[in-house]
Amino acid sequence: MSDRGLSAGGPLLAVVVPTRDERANIVPLYERLRATLGDIDWEIVFVDDDSSDGTPQAVRDIARRDRRVRLLWRVGRRGLSSACAEGIQASTAPFVAVIDADLQHDETLLPRMLAALQNEPVDVVVGSRYAEGGGIGDWDAGRARLSALAIRLSGRLLKARLSDPMSGFFMLRREAFEGAMRGLSMIGFKILLDILASSPKPLRTKEIPFRFGTRQQGESKFDTLIGWEFLTLLLDKTVGHIVPVRFVLFAAVGAVGIVAHLLMLWLFLDLFGMGFLASQTAATLLAMVGNFALNNWLTYRDMRLTGWRWFGGLLSFILVCSVGAAANLSIAGFLFGAQHSTWWLAGLAGAAMSLVWNYTVTAMVTWRRSPKT
Repeated sequence: MSDRGLSAGGPLLAVVVPTRDERANIVPLYERLRATLGDIDWEIVFVDDDSSDGTPQAVRDIARRDRRVRLLWRVGRRGLSSACAEGIQASTAPFVAVIDADLQHDETLLPRMLAALQNEPVDVVVGSRYAEGGGIGDWDAGRARLSALAIRLSGRLLKARLSDPMSGFFMLRREAFEGAMRGLSMIGFKILLDILASSPKPLRTKEIPFRFGTRQQGESKFDTLIGWEFLTLLLDKTVGHIVPVRFVLFAAVGAVGIVAHLLMLWLFLDLFGMGFLASQTAATLLAMVGNFALNNWLTYRDMRLTGWRWFGGLLSFILVCSVGAAANLSIAGFLFGAQHSTWWLAGLAGAAMSLVWNYTVTAMVTWRRSPKT
């Protein structure tokens, strides 16, 4: 098969590959895609989330030899779903595929997927591990059970019937993506589920079975927080049109912080015999540190602060929350005193004021996106 350059009208197919620390897989994946796609007018868009192992340079080395290969290097943010969305937006191709860089997807199915989109009345072609003839490879029993549970939960959101809505290997028409784009949550790693749930009209789907391969190089990105991101996506699709999901998570962390504050206050007073003012001060500071750490780990996982930025973020978080606490006392005191409100109503209004202030200002100050991104 010959390797033709891009036509004057641009590529027919863009293959979007999200990467993070996948240097060893870049050249093998490129060679596989080049051999498979052959005379199809294609391009590959690697979207890298600031890998530390030299992945961007490996892509640049190939791009210097083959103009069909491009790199979108993201600094200061991460997330597979948002990486895929940005990669799709960076191309003008009418058909777009998403494939992982870990060599576990069957790239030989791409021409078949493209033919289905060109010749059949479908919007999305999904590589399915659960359709007849597919398989999950060497997954352990625990991961297989979690995947099955996630599929059952996601079925409540979908406007399409699929055996594998959690697949990360699919191809779709550009207009299908553009129709769903403004509603995308871009949370976590299940961009297909996000697209299907965000589309204003049901998308026509077709599944092609494939067997999930075994990772040859690098390390799996599957970890304990994958489940948290999935649940966050479901929550966003359920209540996100009413209230931002980050606000819900921020409030939940705040509730945990209140319980932790009271527990530490009791410990300082009863077990350590400290005075109330000292105990309250210590409990407040520790609760703020805990709230910041949890929000940084969970609520703002895609913009997580690390290194020295973690300490700067903690300082700004404490300062903002201190102002919020002062506003809480001011509002509650005014309502309880001057307005003669009941104690619980005054307390609730003060807490709500503090919550909204803390969420809004920390989003702008503590976890603001870098101008470079």
